[in-house]
Amino acid sequence: MQQSVVKDSQVKIAIEIAVKLGILFLVLYISYLIIKPFLPLILWGVILAVAFEPLIAMLEKRFGNRKKIIITVMTLMILALVVPAWLLSDNLIASSQHLIEAVHAKEVTIPPPSEKVKEWPLIGEKVYTLWENANADLHNTLAPFKDQIKAALMKLVIMLKSGVVTLLMTVGSLIVAAFFLIAKESSSAFYKRFMRRLLGERGDSWGDLLVLTVRSVATGVVGVAIIQSALALVGMLPMGVPLAPLWAIIIMFLTIIQLPALIIIGPIIAYVFSYASGTPATIFAIYMLIVGASDGVLKPLLMGRGVDIPMLVILVGAIGGMILMGMIGLFLGAVILALAYKLFKLWIDELVEYNAVAQTES
Repeated sequence: MQQSVVKDSQVKIAIEIAVKLGILFLVLYISYLIIKPFLPLILWGVILAVAFEPLIAMLEKRFGNRKKIIITVMTLMILALVVPAWLLSDNLIASSQHLIEAVHAKEVTIPPPSEKVKEWPLIGEKVYTLWENANADLHNTLAPFKDQIKAALMKLVIMLKSGVVTLLMTVGSLIVAAFFLIAKESSSAFYKRFMRRLLGERGDSWGDLLVLTVRSVATGVVGVAIIQSALALVGMLPMGVPLAPLWAIIIMFLTIIQLPALIIIGPIIAYVFSYASGTPATIFAIYMLIVGASDGVLKPLLMGRGVDIPMLVILVGAIGGMILMGMIGLFLGAVILALAYKLFKLWIDELVEYNAVAQTES
């Protein structure tokens, strides 16, 4: 009889625990669905706040008034993103309308190719023939490629829409980052309490590791991209490359998403060889090839500095995270792999320490 009562009591307790866990899971799941549309903005806001904090702290020491500095820096960042995008889109729309009208009126003419085009390795003769035909009769030359041109235009429209969404998300993330930076004390206190609650005594050291990893990726990936694009712009301007600032921005974007800058630099070099004389064009080509390969030298120098994690672990985490999760994976991948490496190293160290103690006792 007493055993039956005990079993009934245990069953009631189990049912009560299951009901409470079910309700808790339901609340957490619904909360996740509510916050899901804003989660990328919040994550990017946190990442940007962590990356910008050293700059804000430096400016605060020099000028004071943290709030005004944050608002000024974020406003300048937003303007630096929005104004060129607005001007570029305005010019692009106007140019597209003019081009469409000119194509319909058959007023578009292609300048004749230079004889130097024939000297291009492998593709010179074919490019020269196609270019010459386009100069003579553009409409009939492009007619066989009509379907490919339409498909390319559709992809371009999709890319432009994606670019607008990315731009708006970046602006929103900068605003969120500004709020985190203004409320630095409360944000830091909450972060430290959370890490201590999650990891116990190691919460502070592991919390610092996460912050340093994010800053390391920001310096190693974004910093290298800015340096590469600036060096490319310095090379293109003296050679009179059309739309040089736009190509520099595209090079920066490609480098951030871990694609080789040579995708853009290669065709630019070929274009310069089509009109420039031998020596300047050769010097330009050598310089741009060095710029394209410079990330292989700069990343090991910048990525992983100040972090007790091998640079290769952070780099693999950043690239793998980006492949798995997109742009935000650059940071989340590096952080997660850094934590995994730290856990693995801790496990190995504890095993070595246990074996040393066992040998001492024996």
